[in-house]
Amino acid sequence: MKKSLNLRTLFALNFAIIIIILIIIISTVISNRTTTEYKKEIGNSLSEISYQMSDKLDRYMWSRYEEIYLLSKLDELSRMENKTKIRSLLEELKKNAPEYAWIGMLDSQGNVVTSTGGILEGDNISSRPVYKQALKEPFIGDVHEAVLLSKLLPNPTGEAMKFVDISIPINNQNGNLEGILAAHLSWEWAKEVEESIMKPLENRNNLDMFIVSKDNTVLLGPDEMIGEKLNLNSINNAKNEENNWNIETWNDGKKYLTGYSPESGYRNYKGLGWTIVVRQPIDIAYAPIQKLINFIILIGIVLAGAFALIGWVTAGVIAKPLQKIVLTANQLRLGDKVEIPKYHGIEDIEILSVSLRSLLSSLINTENALGEMEMIAHHDQLTGLPNRVALRIYLEKMKARISKEKVVYTIYYLDLDGFKSINDGYGHDAGDSILRGVANRISDNTKEGEVAVRIGGDEFVIIKKMEPENFIEYGSVFANNLIRQISEDYIVKDRKMNIGCSVGGAFFPLQGDDPMEIVKMADQYMYESKRNGKNRYTFYYEK
Repeated sequence: MKKSLNLRTLFALNFAIIIIILIIIISTVISNRTTTEYKKEIGNSLSEISYQMSDKLDRYMWSRYEEIYLLSKLDELSRMENKTKIRSLLEELKKNAPEYAWIGMLDSQGNVVTSTGGILEGDNISSRPVYKQALKEPFIGDVHEAVLLSKLLPNPTGEAMKFVDISIPINNQNGNLEGILAAHLSWEWAKEVEESIMKPLENRNNLDMFIVSKDNTVLLGPDEMIGEKLNLNSINNAKNEENNWNIETWNDGKKYLTGYSPESGYRNYKGLGWTIVVRQPIDIAYAPIQKLINFIILIGIVLAGAFALIGWVTAGVIAKPLQKIVLTANQLRLGDKVEIPKYHGIEDIEILSVSLRSLLSSLINTENALGEMEMIAHHDQLTGLPNRVALRIYLEKMKARISKEKVVYTIYYLDLDGFKSINDGYGHDAGDSILRGVANRISDNTKEGEVAVRIGGDEFVIIKKMEPENFIEYGSVFANNLIRQISEDYIVKDRKMNIGCSVGGAFFPLQGDDPMEIVKMADQYMYESKRNGKNRYTFYYEK
């Protein structure tokens, strides 16, 4: 004969099962709503890291190209007979930019007339791409191993030396080739750029960064993967779109969360077709989400045991109220905004009601905590200002609502003048204090509906809403007042410090219907301010 359970045992078991179901319903509703967004933010963070690396590489290569280009325009370089003067100029550039492994002046036949350290002087290198590719136009060559210079340059690491070539043709007044200014950039600078990006991310476990060439070869990454070919959807996608992320299986058979960004050049530097890829093992990347799920499960187990005990002592008199609780849980599952009902008259039922309400409140608080984590992902940790991710979201919303607004959005791009000297002279703590001070002054000048963003380093973006009738006049006054405020003294460790600020401005939607292009336009005008003496505001707009 089958033995029946007594009422207390049966009720305790049933009650525990009901509570577990209730917890699963509530936790599933909340966790599904939050973990999807959180996964997206984690992926976007890797995409943002790859974009920062791509942007730094482009700006660095553009700077080196501009240096060689400007040097090639000096009159002294067109007079080949003055070898001493030419070599002095080359040595001075190499001294101030150690990234150059070698700089040389070639005649029209490819003979090295003079060079830094006298290396290869008198040799003919007309068969090398640095000569052949620069006969008619400037040439920037992809990463390659040294051929002639590997035995002539110091190499303390003993590793294979790699270079990026830059060469500029020098023509006389008749347009005929006089010579070629050529330079080899040591590939070590790319590792320094990578380190500057990855250093603040040391707390992100197992994060790897790769620079991948146009033919999918790893140029920079973990030592064991240098020279390896990568066949990844991320790299193929990067050739057709901007930075993004996905989850995919790599050559080692493991799954990684993968952020990617194309290296698309900067200004007159068109780029070399590199792809920047950042990866993190999927289980490590999503570990915080798993911790959240485990926490919810733990709460469920603890509460299930506690409520089973309550069921044991209260017996079947609370079966009917429990049915109402289950119905309420089902409403929560369907998305209705309801509360667990309160009961009076039976103490145990009252305790149960209060406990379930507390559980719901705890899970809602957990959701709020995830919201705070999302806010952290959207804000710069040093200054508290919104970051590049938040700017992108703001621009999307701004573009969506501009048709309904009769306003002009003035986008200011700011870059601090003299900030590097503070970092070099007084240390990064002083630099951080200055950045926080600048952020506070910028924040004081923004109103509701406007935004101030730290792009990275000492660069900021401010977006102001202005009336269409006087946006130029008001925008100029605002920019000049902001420059004046930022230029006022900062007190850091009882010491007065000051910096300047160069600002560029552009107007949305008057100068284009893509807000990100307007940001880039303001960035270009900011560089105009720097070239014209710094600590000033530049914009161009014709009605």
